[in-house]
Amino acid sequence: MSKDSPSTARQRRSSDQVTLSQVAQAAGVSPITASRALNHPDKVSDSARLSVLQAVEQLGYVPNLVAGSLASSRSRLIAVIVPSLINSVFVEVIKGLQETLEAEGYQILLGNTDYDLDREYQLVRTFLGWSCSALVTAGLRHNKACHTLLANWDHPIMEVMELGKGMDLNVGLDHVAAGRCMAGHLLDKGYRHIVYVGARLSQDYRASMRFDGHKAVLKEKGIDAPLLELDTLGSLQAGAEGLAQVLAQYPHTQAIHFANDDLAAGALLAAQRQGLNVPGDIAIAGFNGLPLGQHVTPQLTTILSPREEMGRLAAKELIRRLSGKTSTAASTMWALHSRPAGVLSAVL
Repeated sequence: MSKDSPSTARQRRSSDQVTLSQVAQAAGVSPITASRALNHPDKVSDSARLSVLQAVEQLGYVPNLVAGSLASSRSRLIAVIVPSLINSVFVEVIKGLQETLEAEGYQILLGNTDYDLDREYQLVRTFLGWSCSALVTAGLRHNKACHTLLANWDHPIMEVMELGKGMDLNVGLDHVAAGRCMAGHLLDKGYRHIVYVGARLSQDYRASMRFDGHKAVLKEKGIDAPLLELDTLGSLQAGAEGLAQVLAQYPHTQAIHFANDDLAAGALLAAQRQGLNVPGDIAIAGFNGLPLGQHVTPQLTTILSPREEMGRLAAKELIRRLSGKTSTAASTMWALHSRPAGVLSAVL
């Protein structure tokens, strides 16, 4: 008996693929109901949805997303592009996006730019070629080619993480205000010799925006605002190195305002190893409100960015737009408030 050639085998498998009509028949519903159960689960009864899902699992049905997008000019895919997949800040935003979008029948295509705007452009080109329903990017800055590409795209664009004039929808935090908030807090505590420490600020430009706010507050008080920029991205080790450089270059420093909690926690632990009292000998502050900062002793003074909530809100606004409803996220932001314990938080 002759064996099928690889191409013949693929054709045979393709012709044997389960169809939506077969799923509907197995579930005892109409094809329209089966489609709604998969794409708009809120529009069918719980019993119908469960019957369809059971039929999908039993039959091994796989929807042809590309074919569906060709027919409707829109798929159930939403592209999400972030600068890093190892930074927990972006992981939590992705979690909020994914959980909310999946509940409405959408799936995400995930891309990582490594803080490279040219790479972002290549990812955008690739993802838009998959007929995505919408695009989520972390940040408002894009290179010229990417900006032109997005400006000519006729689907929703959601820019998160920062607040400003964007391409379309925007949910984020005012980073200049965050920098001002922490600088004001340190001044209120009586510190006057304060150094800001960041890492690769040309790439992590939102940290640079926080320095702008920090610097403005100190200048208003007639106080210098020295900046120490590290050449490695934020980490515990980089924070320890930042502390050492500050103590060497600015020996009279009373407080260090770090660009993020990873740096700040690394500095706090290094200070304790050196026998320095925090905040007695030197005060240390960060940004993001990561769990790590709340498990060191003393707890890290920081600003909480509501990352998962930001992802959820961005997803909800995209769903509203895709449903033809008016969006409310054109100028959504978080305002900053202080807590008595000195830990600063951002709330909607």
